[in-house]
Amino acid sequence: ATEFDRDMDAESINPGEQIFEKTISGMYLGEIVRRVLAKMAQESDLFGHSFSDKLAEPFVLRTPHLCAMQQDNSDHLGEVESILRDIIGVNQSSLAARRFILEVSDCVIKRGGRLAGAGIAGILQKMENDSKGLILGRRTVVAMDGGLYENYPQYRSYMVEAMAELLGPRDMEHIVVEHTKDGSGIGAALLAAANSKYAGAQLSA
Repeated sequence: ATEFDRDMDAESINPGEQIFEKTISGMYLGEIVRRVLAKMAQESDLFGHSFSDKLAEPFVLRTPHLCAMQQDNSDHLGEVESILRDIIGVNQSSLAARRFILEVSDCVIKRGGRLAGAGIAGILQKMENDSKGLILGRRTVVAMDGGLYENYPQYRSYMVEAMAELLGPRDMEHIVVEHTKDGSGIGAALLAAANSKYAGAQLSA
C-alpha cells in the first residue's frame, strides 16, 4: 500500500478494514488520484503557483471523472481540461500537466484492475484445488456486476490481462468474463439455495 492508500484508509469510516476493496473499488479510485494530485500540487508547480481549495475536498474527484478523462483522445485533451476546471477548480492547466494527470489516473486504474484480476484468478485456482481439477480447462463463466467493469474499458482490460497472465493462456481460453445485472442478488440467491440443500441433506443423514 502507498502513503495515499494508508492516509485514505485512516480517514475512512472503517479504518483497517476492507483494505483490498479500497484499492480496486470504483468508490475509492478517484479519491486515490485526488490525493496524489493534491500532494503534487502542493510540492510542485503542477498547476502553477496556486492551490485549488476544491482539490483538498475528499472524494470531489470521482472514478467516472477518471473514466471520462481517459476516453479523451483529442490533441489538446479538452475533456481533461474541463474536468480539472469544473470539478477540482483548476482554471488553467498546461497540456503537459493534463498528460501527466492521465498517467497518474492510468497508474491507479491499472493497479486496481490488475489486483481485481489477481483476486479472481486466486478464487478460480482455489476452486480448482478444492474440486481436484474440475474447474480450469473447462468452460467457466465469471459474472461481473457493477458500473466500473461495465463502463470503464481500461479497468476491464487490465483486469482480464492480469487473469490471463496468472492463469495462463491455455486455461484462460475456457474462461468467459461477462457483465451481469444484479450479480450480487443472484449470487446471494444461489448461496442461499446451496445452503438450504446442504442443510436438508444433513437432516436426512
